Amino acid sequence: MREFDFTSTPIVNIVNDIIIDAVNKNASDIHFDPHEKFLKIRVRVDGDLQDYSIVDNKYKRNLVTRVKLLSGMNITESRLPQDGAIKSNINGKDLDLRVSCLPTNLGEKVVIRILDYTMSFEGLEKLGFSKTNYEHILKMIANPNGIVLITGATGSGKSTTVYSMLQKLNREETNIITVEDPVEMNIEGVNQIQVNSDIGLTFANVLRSILRQDPNIILIGEIRDSETAKIAIRASITGHLVLSTLHTNNSLNTIERLLDMDVERYLLSSSLKGIVSQSLAKRLCPHCKKLVPTTDWEKQIFKKSLGIEVNETYKAVGCDKCHKGYKGRIAIQEVLYITEEIRNAINEGKPREDLHRMIYKQGTLTIFQDGMMKVLDGITTIEEIFRIVDEDDDIYSEVKVKKLEEEQPIEQKITKIDRIPLEEQNEEVIKKPEVINNETLENEKNNNNDFNLDDFINQDNEKENKDDDFTQDLINLINNN
Repeated sequence: MREFDFTSTPIVNIVNDIIIDAVNKNASDIHFDPHEKFLKIRVRVDGDLQDYSIVDNKYKRNLVTRVKLLSGMNITESRLPQDGAIKSNINGKDLDLRVSCLPTNLGEKVVIRILDYTMSFEGLEKLGFSKTNYEHILKMIANPNGIVLITGATGSGKSTTVYSMLQKLNREETNIITVEDPVEMNIEGVNQIQVNSDIGLTFANVLRSILRQDPNIILIGEIRDSETAKIAIRASITGHLVLSTLHTNNSLNTIERLLDMDVERYLLSSSLKGIVSQSLAKRLCPHCKKLVPTTDWEKQIFKKSLGIEVNETYKAVGCDKCHKGYKGRIAIQEVLYITEEIRNAINEGKPREDLHRMIYKQGTLTIFQDGMMKVLDGITTIEEIFRIVDEDDDIYSEVKVKKLEEEQPIEQKITKIDRIPLEEQNEEVIKKPEVINNETLENEKNNNNDFNLDDFINQDNEKENKDDDFTQDLINLINNN
């Protein structure tokens, strides 16, 4: 935890130091969280929030005001949410800091999102794609028309991937126009437009105008509604290559989402060139990762997901360079290249199960399988893959259900109800239920070497039947009275 001397250090320097430290830690966000007696500062590194500093309440307002001033917010307004931005150059990197301020009952909460897209200029080949997936992506974006979608949750690296695609396509002979909210990175030679819904400059309105600008390639920052989806699809079948993002977690869900947005099947099937679904996993620290034998359960996972036997995998350890065993993140992807067979299936309205079989029959790896390949390569861990993969991944769901079944304790899910005969009862008719658990079963085993669980349950069921007869007699007696 870092401590600041607010009595001798100007608030300007303190805020600068906080931002510089966060950038040096490769943090994606800085959180200023108000508490009753202090302000807690946290930074998000590799997807996890880490405590950074505690600030006394008497300096809280000055700190928040400085951030609001830097980002162009109204410093006199503390009752309403505000958004702002800071342009900064740190360590030779031009950074875009997006600031959000939200009023809470304990004061204003501020979050700074650090946007650093330097990685995108390293090229698509540096983003963790397997050889097959990389080749599929090159084929997708080589089309002169059609739509390519990059999907995933917020913070899954969609922007980095789509900007890397633009970089690959950015040539002298092409006219590229983007419509974004916001423009996240300036690209030389690309015409970028930021939407502004306050004045009616929406995705849909801008797209209509873009089509009259003779574009070769159009980037739509995000497909958010039916109108934008329909215009994007129509643009892609009229001689334009369209790139866009969507908040879905796999290929099948993406197709269903677009159909739910009232995109006609025949238009979707004829325009869709490919879908890249992705998530981010923590990357193992190369300095301290340790090779260990796989457990029986881990062997089952490899066998089920990849069809291979694996005896050793790398585990996170932790050292002075990483502290927790991980350093950086790697993209885990599912890349679906739309073949003629899949195109026809979408157009004909084939059920999800048929599409699923076609997609994975052609060799498409799910996000879970791609993640397990990266575990095999020593890039990440099984624990990370289980943390990030969605339940919709069929192979993941199957192995997880099996794991839960194997981990479930052998506890009987029946309850013994010992009722007291009516003539012996005082105030209570029914005793407190006695739960049969592992300890009870173990005692029975010790007392009887021929102990059989089925016999135990059958005996208990016979007693339950007798007790049910007694209960009915009791009900009849009460009704007669």
